[in-house]
Amino acid sequence: MIELSADQLPSVSHWFAADSPGAKALAEHALVSGTGRWWADRAVDPRAVAVACADHLLLRGEPTALAPIALAPFAAHYVQAPARFLPLLGSAFDLLVPWERMAYVHRVAVSPPRPPHGVTVRRLTPADAAALTELAADMAWVHSSWGSPAGLAASGHGWAAFQKDRILAVACTYFRGTTFEDVACVTVPEHRRQRLALACVTALCQDIAARGHTPSWICSRDNRPSRLLAWTAGFRLAHEYVHYLTGQPARRVAGLTA
Repeated sequence: MIELSADQLPSVSHWFAADSPGAKALAEHALVSGTGRWWADRAVDPRAVAVACADHLLLRGEPTALAPIALAPFAAHYVQAPARFLPLLGSAFDLLVPWERMAYVHRVAVSPPRPPHGVTVRRLTPADAAALTELAADMAWVHSSWGSPAGLAASGHGWAAFQKDRILAVACTYFRGTTFEDVACVTVPEHRRQRLALACVTALCQDIAARGHTPSWICSRDNRPSRLLAWTAGFRLAHEYVHYLTGQPARRVAGLTA
């Protein structure tokens, strides 16, 4: 596949316009945030298109237009694609793990809980980039869709619970679309069960609604804490789907790319 330049994107971005909230928001976010990347099998009249942001990938079009080697750059990605792409994905990677996903949409307004003494919940500002950088490595994914801690801090789309200058929990728009905004959140392990994530999420949802958008929430079917938090924050199930975690390029594909 060839990577598309910014001036080529208007000709392919419509491929994702009618998709479900999560996929549509990812494509729209990738288009306007500057953190996404787009590919096609050819620059003119493409038959297959891919868009990636953070470690998520959307594939659309005709898989027969692609060879397995074309997907090699998308190792270790979470891929959402029509079922017709599965044989191609299976040939391209040594591992393809299905993950059942649950997509929620915000339906019920919830008042934010009062944070514990000494904790302040507020919108992130550019000055908070250093505090985001100090989050543990396994929490860094929360700002990956904005390119960096500084990107999220400056976006105006994040809320956090602070104890002095330390972030205890953060919720943010992970993918911003023109209709839906997908929400993500993390909490420092030793401060869980204090309703800090709920406080951040409810504040963020009010913010999203004020922009005229609808909050959405995507999580694994097996992630019971995330599902419970979504329900408590006023999200209700809209649909379920499957995406696939890719491994490394299959040995025969890796040999071709070596």
